[in-house]
Amino acid sequence: MTDPWDVVVIGGGNAGLVAAITARERVSRVLLLERAPAALRGGNTRHTRNVRCVHDTGDAYTPGVYSYDELWRDLCAVGDGPADEGLASRTVRLSASVPSWMSAHGVRWQPPLTGTLHLGRTNRFFLGGGKALVNTYHRTAAAAGVTVRYDCTAEDLEFSGDRCSAVVVSGTGGRTRIEARAVVCASGGFEANIGWLRQYWGEAADNFLVRGPATNDGRMLAALYSAGAARAGQERGFHSVAIDARSPRFDGGIATRLDSIPFSVVVNARGERFYDEGEELWPKRYAIWGRNIAGQPGQIAYSIWDAKVNRLFLPPMYPPVVADDIGAVATGLGLDARAVTETVTAYNKAVVAGSFDPSRLDGCRTSGLEPPKSNWAQPIDTPPFYGIAMRPGITFTFMGVRVTEEGRVRREDDGVFGNVFAAGEIMSGNILSSGYLGGFGLTIGTVWGRIAGAGAAGAAAAGAPGVAAAGSATAGGGG
Repeated sequence: MTDPWDVVVIGGGNAGLVAAITARERVSRVLLLERAPAALRGGNTRHTRNVRCVHDTGDAYTPGVYSYDELWRDLCAVGDGPADEGLASRTVRLSASVPSWMSAHGVRWQPPLTGTLHLGRTNRFFLGGGKALVNTYHRTAAAAGVTVRYDCTAEDLEFSGDRCSAVVVSGTGGRTRIEARAVVCASGGFEANIGWLRQYWGEAADNFLVRGPATNDGRMLAALYSAGAARAGQERGFHSVAIDARSPRFDGGIATRLDSIPFSVVVNARGERFYDEGEELWPKRYAIWGRNIAGQPGQIAYSIWDAKVNRLFLPPMYPPVVADDIGAVATGLGLDARAVTETVTAYNKAVVAGSFDPSRLDGCRTSGLEPPKSNWAQPIDTPPFYGIAMRPGITFTFMGVRVTEEGRVRREDDGVFGNVFAAGEIMSGNILSSGYLGGFGLTIGTVWGRIAGAGAAGAAAAGAPGVAAAGSATAGGGG
């Protein structure tokens, strides 16, 4: 009979890879289960490019200072604020150690790109983006002795009392059991499970697009709920942005996101504005626009801008409608030309002259218009004019499992599972409520991947006296 694995990590994205590497530094036999084939490994992490972290000094990659207090204020200002202030505070505090840990495990950095949402001071960009990050961690994991199985779907968990004894998996060899002394669930949210989303959003969910892989269907989350895991996060909570309405249903990634909103007017299917396009700096507000659009008729909206601002943001992946008058742009978008022209004309008349500056909150605003535009308001009057249709693009859902400070999964009966831990999106609802900050998902995954990996290694050692373990689940955030 084969000995149980010391730690089995379910999910091969950032959180899972970090957990596996951390666990392997403490115990001998670590297995990572990746549902995708090797060419598509990494889940949502493939589409990332930066991480938001506290830093008390600047360098070539993050100039300036970004203090604990400032990041905490930023987190509190999005949505309804942190879900669990204790766990959120811990995440912010331990974010300071994330860049050095990443560097020590092979990650290289690059200066922020031009036009990247005012993130240069707050976020650190890793060289090559998410795919390079995944490849780097796989090289580190392989050198450390972590075993990876691809095309391997975790279907269920078997329990003996409060301890998971085995992971039930399916793959090319059929359905099998993998025995484990400890388990880390890092398998993402349920954003690709449209039926599950429909429970909370109704028919609107049928118009949602998913930025990540179709495999993020919440299978492990459902298994944990069936085993009595306690829930964390809002049912309708998700990180969702405005993306091109022509994007694929799944896996469009970062290239489908649209960044024109602050410099445009946004109208719904009736040709009416419905929200302040210039409310706040884009990194603090870009993630509300998926939800904004989800609340509009048909879950669709349209961004319209002019030639003056056309080079101030990253260009869309697909070409916009272009015409020499607003009515023609509206027609090209399938909208009522008269309604859109009236909306833009009323907006133009309401613009108060100011000193336009796309790099900061410039106070260029409208007056007497509802809703207002609070910053970057300029008349849309310089042809050619541009327009593009947008839908909600879900990155990940927040509803997941509750965890302790050690990343251990809590139970509905107020107990905890003895050897089951969680990291990343599946437990993000402990920290996020209804809002999101750019780059903070990678922060959550890295901080809690380290915590969960160390905690699982400790639980494996405690459950098998012959297993050697070192380090602490709480020291330095798990290694």
